[in-house]
Amino acid sequence: MTSKDQNTPHIYGIGKKKESTAIVYLVPFSDSTSQTTCEVNGRKAEQYFQQNFTYLKQISLPLKTVKLEKKYKIIANVKGGGLTGQADSIRLGIARALCKVDKLNFRPTLKFEGFLTRDARIKERRKYGLKKARKASQYSKR
Repeated sequence: MTSKDQNTPHIYGIGKKKESTAIVYLVPFSDSTSQTTCEVNGRKAEQYFQQNFTYLKQISLPLKTVKLEKKYKIIANVKGGGLTGQADSIRLGIARALCKVDKLNFRPTLKFEGFLTRDARIKERRKYGLKKARKASQYSKR
């Protein structure tokens, strides 16, 4: 950790997938007052993701990979997209924030696991003359 990082109370990372964007803050547990480990848009992650433990497990994977799940509280502000895209964008934001904590040790591990890869697939734009991106009106011979 550099001297600049020691002065800031939290570390942040930005993650994106599909239409969703997440700004993720990693707050050390000594600074936080509540005992919730993950908070999304001001609510507990279990409540926000409707008790779907697939999303909750996916979010915590980068911290478990570097063995820091008990050290940091996750605070995420997410907008856009659905729950799957939001969970993936939070995961990418956590991985990027962890790289700011200790780049030399954490980055190779997170890169090998695929947590630092941005999934660039987005919705294709609509073209003129078509109903959707690729859907055309039915061809009539006569």
